[in-house]
Amino acid sequence: MKKVTYNVPGMSCDHCKRAITMALNDVDGVSNVDIDVTSKKVMIEYAEETVSEDKLKEAIEDAGYDIE
Repeated sequence: MKKVTYNVPGMSCDHCKRAITMALNDVDGVSNVDIDVTSKKVMIEYAEETVSEDKLKEAIEDAGYDIE
């Protein structure tokens, strides 16, 4: 398993957290999502042989959030 952390400045509430969590949990290969709204960080644990970082970023962006 590989871990990656993204800064998602547009997150501001629990709704944001739920939306991003649900989007990432729908991606095959994602095993854990940990989001801290206060620091605006999204930590993802995933199987790199199953899913690419580009796909993870795409899922966050498709949920309506930009990544820095």
